[in-house]
Amino acid sequence: MRFSVILLLSFFIVSFGSAQDLEMGIFGGGSYYLGDVNPSGHFKNTQIAYGIIGRYNINSRWAVKMSAYRGKIAGNAASNWFLPNRNLQFESPVTDISAVAEFNFWPYFTGSRRNFITPYVYAGIGICFFQPSSEGVKLQPLGTEGQQLGYDGRKPYSLAGFNIPFGLGVKVGITKKLGVALFWEMHKTFSDYLDDISTTYYLDGERIDPNNTPEYLSDPTMSYQPGMQRGNSRNDDWYSFYGITITYKFALIGSKRCKDIYTD
Repeated sequence: MRFSVILLLSFFIVSFGSAQDLEMGIFGGGSYYLGDVNPSGHFKNTQIAYGIIGRYNINSRWAVKMSAYRGKIAGNAASNWFLPNRNLQFESPVTDISAVAEFNFWPYFTGSRRNFITPYVYAGIGICFFQPSSEGVKLQPLGTEGQQLGYDGRKPYSLAGFNIPFGLGVKVGITKKLGVALFWEMHKTFSDYLDDISTTYYLDGERIDPNNTPEYLSDPTMSYQPGMQRGNSRNDDWYSFYGITITYKFALIGSKRCKDIYTD
């Protein structure tokens, strides 16, 4: 995972180190997730999210963006149709570092009086870090599906992983230096454990000691049997960020863009 972080940081240095049209800014908005306790409810259980971005505008159509976002995701099985009686719930902070390529449908430059607005789409690669918990207790170290005991060959899951971010939005130049963007993006992960739920129960619910935290949090209802469905391992989890970014364009030394392109 350290190598992955170094790889993204190298991308940042190469992309922005020689930039002539560079925008830096902040992000504010919301975050949510889709998974075993929220299979399809977009924007459900939205939490506050924030972050920073850097964008290198290659030309009027293409840009490269680096972002670092922080948010929280949460879910409760009681409020969903998929196995609602499990009484499972979680919340988790999510830190995401992503690099994406953006395509503007219309020519766009921050500061232009003519090309000051455009819809856009983007996609790239990212790394996420998460830590699911329930009732203030971190779940991964407990092995709630028998990972710590090696039940059915299971192993502890990683709290970090690659993801594929993609999204769409609208950019608007509001002054010669300031630009805003409204966006919505999804992150396809390669983990089914953002919510600590994936496969089956491993304990006899009737024999669970309610004072034993790892046992109780694996089956709060104390009613399931080993091998019964706890989650859906066929689908990995997703998370989303959406909101607004505000950026400031820097006039860097060496920039020789045609002035008319920016101001007309």
